[in-house]
Amino acid sequence: MFLIITVFIASCILLYFSGEMVVSNLVRLSKYLGVKEFIIAFFVMAFASSLPNIILGIKSAIDGVPELSLGDIFGNNLVTLTLALSLGVLISKNKEIPIESKTIKSTLKFAVVSTLLPLLLLIDGTLSRVDGVLMILFFVFYVFWIFSKKERFTKIYTDETYTSDQYVKEFGNTLKSLVFIILGIGLIFIAAQGIVFSAKFFAIASGISIIVIGLLITGLGNALPEIYFSVTSAKKDEKFVILGSLMGSVIFTTSLVLGIICIIEPIELLSTKIFFINRIFILITILLFYIFSRTSNKIVKREAYVLFLLYFLFILSVFIFR
Repeated sequence: MFLIITVFIASCILLYFSGEMVVSNLVRLSKYLGVKEFIIAFFVMAFASSLPNIILGIKSAIDGVPELSLGDIFGNNLVTLTLALSLGVLISKNKEIPIESKTIKSTLKFAVVSTLLPLLLLIDGTLSRVDGVLMILFFVFYVFWIFSKKERFTKIYTDETYTSDQYVKEFGNTLKSLVFIILGIGLIFIAAQGIVFSAKFFAIASGISIIVIGLLITGLGNALPEIYFSVTSAKKDEKFVILGSLMGSVIFTTSLVLGIICIIEPIELLSTKIFFINRIFILITILLFYIFSRTSNKIVKREAYVLFLLYFLFILSVFIFR
């Protein structure tokens, strides 16, 4: 038992640091290449922070336990929309995150739909391969929509301007970033294997449903990059990036990642009570998130406290009703 616990803790730690490695080097690479700020916030950061969910999901589907990935994704999204968002607000200078960009307002609607879509598809208790295709098509539609808005790509995400000589000088650092990105992805894969192995052992040994393990443990563990990035961005007063990254992460995981998992291995919910509780909290969270963001075009401190409290009420309800 001690060995399994050690493997699990070590895998979570490795997942966190390798995820951070990939994220930081992707940002460095994007700055060097002159990638626009919208791409950084909505795609590069969201994709990088979703890598643990992608690799863990594929591994769990191949191992025949896709419900672990389902719990991981829904647990991850709950953490993202409560803990990560509220910490970003509370740590920011003015204790608020403004929502003034048309892009963020529009993507907010996509995030709401992407969160509700798998919940609706799960009404029959199953996410089939057809459902997986539908979720991927939604993601493709989102990508086409966002790239059709040419005005979104007018500002460059960089605080530095390089001369031609500096670009040559930075080329070596860019190659290092590529190496670290590849290394980070490899470490994420290793960490995912350790988490799947230990999670299956915990579920069998304790009699707890593996989806609970996904909701409470791997969901939180895989959301650490989002939490870290939200806190770091808030400290740097880069508030516009926080919502973009968090909503992008939600859309990536609930449409693309979950869709891929369902195509590999359809998901059938055998234990519905705990997931019913999770669905209630997700619905409440996404509703509050939408209301908060639309009422005053910003999320303020008191609303952050509400979201923060909501996550801990979810944890408490899981242990009461499991």
